[in-house]
Amino acid sequence: MKSLFALTAMMVIVSPLPIRAGGQTLAAPDTVALQSGSLTLRGLLWKPDGAGPFPAVLYNHGSGPQSDLTRPAKLGPVFARHGYVLLYLFRRGAGLSADQGTDSETLMNRAMAAFGQARRNDVQLQLLEAELPDVETGLAVLRARSDVDTARIAVVGYSFGGQLTLLEAERHDIRAAVVFGVAAGSWEGSPMLRDRLLAAVRRTTAPVFFIHAANDYSIAPGKALDAEMARAGRLHRLKIYPAVGSTPRDGHDFIHQRVSSWETDVFAFLDEHTRR
Repeated sequence: MKSLFALTAMMVIVSPLPIRAGGQTLAAPDTVALQSGSLTLRGLLWKPDGAGPFPAVLYNHGSGPQSDLTRPAKLGPVFARHGYVLLYLFRRGAGLSADQGTDSETLMNRAMAAFGQARRNDVQLQLLEAELPDVETGLAVLRARSDVDTARIAVVGYSFGGQLTLLEAERHDIRAAVVFGVAAGSWEGSPMLRDRLLAAVRRTTAPVFFIHAANDYSIAPGKALDAEMARAGRLHRLKIYPAVGSTPRDGHDFIHQRVSSWETDVFAFLDEHTRR
């Protein structure tokens, strides 16, 4: 209990941060500052109207600097509209936490350039373990909020954040997980990552919804992980949506480019597993 208190006691709400998208200023979420070890991370928090308590979602973004704040602005209001508190946590080195270390994509690219694929794969696994405490801090913050129903918390992740989501679901009791484009760019090149994620889904007790666009870098991860959950007798769902844009990069960005395509399915899944 002491460790949980240490995490949540450092949470503060600071001035709302205006977000601009398409030349318009959008309704400002709360900006949350929280302590993860020696790091002071920040996140954006959207909440529905009313007092709650509401179900809640921790969102795990992908790798990279996350400097484009229109991305969270596309997602946060959608979750709030469906009745969920959403914490979009910027992990170390990313977005509003850019001054707290170096982002994971930069570190993996440096390892690739200096030492090759094998070293890059090692660094990826190390970073997943290193950033899990950031994710756990975000969950602790949600559980400490009076407007959150602590029995109804889910995790949603994209790309590298989808990998983190599966590892978190393996360790902690959450109600559901949704992962977009999980490991799509790394699956074929890293047998160690494949083994690690397959082991995670075998052990998780949370229902997981795997999502890819047909032209993602690879749809093999979702298929393999979904099949592994079926073998383990876990609750699972897989959906491959039609191609988005004209490139694998476009397909991988499905979560941001086609909110209207996945919205009904994702919230039906979350509602089924967080509201019963």
